[in-house]
Amino acid sequence: MNYQALPSRETIDKLFENLRQRNFIPHFAASKEDALAKVISVIPAGSEIATASSVTLKQIGFLDLLNTRKHAWKNFRDNIFTEIDHLKKDELRRESVLADYNIQSLHAITESGQLLIASGMGNQLSAIAYASRHLVFVAGLQKVVPNLDSAFERLNEFVLPLENERMKRMGFKEGTTLGKYLVFEKEIRPRQIHIILVDEVLGF
Repeated sequence: MNYQALPSRETIDKLFENLRQRNFIPHFAASKEDALAKVISVIPAGSEIATASSVTLKQIGFLDLLNTRKHAWKNFRDNIFTEIDHLKKDELRRESVLADYNIQSLHAITESGQLLIASGMGNQLSAIAYASRHLVFVAGLQKVVPNLDSAFERLNEFVLPLENERMKRMGFKEGTTLGKYLVFEKEIRPRQIHIILVDEVLGF
């Protein structure tokens, strides 16, 4: 299977309809620059935000924007990365799951609108499942797959090997491991789940 192929316009239109039926808010971005503009537009000034490590967020320029600190939000990540005490760092991670907006990427999206997110430690999954008030997902449209079986195939056959190599390049000798995963079926709480889908190949 070609995991880098972009879907047809017909598939995208049906996907957006299915996402809305699951109480998600889909956005189409024509480019990574458009995606960054949309992320900025949906997060109100003064909001507390949290992010996880993400190739996609790096590619659209969001992580670089956060590093400049020239933005209107309170970023939990600043304190997490500067804290050298491991116990305090872990406590800050716990606090970050309560952020007003948690910004993430996805590992796969089914054509029916299911979202698949995997993690090693799982710290961001609690934020996605319940804790954060609102969520913003950004993903390249190449991550759209026919069904949940193909979503897990994409994760195991394509994403994990690439993420493993990335982690090793960053100095983690053991690479990466899949500790936990979450299948997001729908939202039943009164919170905003923005899904910004980019018409480019982004991330893994």
